[in-house]
Amino acid sequence: MVIITDTPIDPTTAYGLLSKGTSGSIVLHYAVVKQDAGNSAPTACIDYRFDAGAIEELEAISAELRQQWQLEDVLLIRREGCLGVGEIISLVAASSPNSEDAFSACRHGIARLKKMSTVHKREQFAE
Repeated sequence: MVIITDTPIDPTTAYGLLSKGTSGSIVLHYAVVKQDAGNSAPTACIDYRFDAGAIEELEAISAELRQQWQLEDVLLIRREGCLGVGEIISLVAASSPNSEDAFSACRHGIARLKKMSTVHKREQFAE
C-alpha cells in the first residue's frame, strides 16, 4: 500500500495497515524533520510537495521491494505540507516471514524514497 497524506502519520495506524499473518518480522522506519541540517540557522520546517505521478512512483518502489525480497506486505507513506522539527516525513515498512528480508527491503526503500523525482522539498529556517 502507498499513501500520500497531509495529515500526521500515526505509528499505531501504520502498523495496523500491514498484513502480518505469516510474518515473523515487521520493520518500520520513520524519517523525521531534524532541527539542524548543518546550515547557519536551525530548521523551522521543510515544505514537501508532490508532482503528478508520485503515487505511481511509490507503487513502483513497492513493486521493486516485493520483487527483490520475500515480503508479506510493504507500506510506503509520504507526508505533504510544511513539517516542523520532529514531525514524521515518511514511513517505509515491510513485513516478512524473516527479519533479513524485512530489514533489507526497508533499508532499500528508505534509499529509494530519498531519490524520488516527484517530490520537492524546500527548507525554511528560523530567523
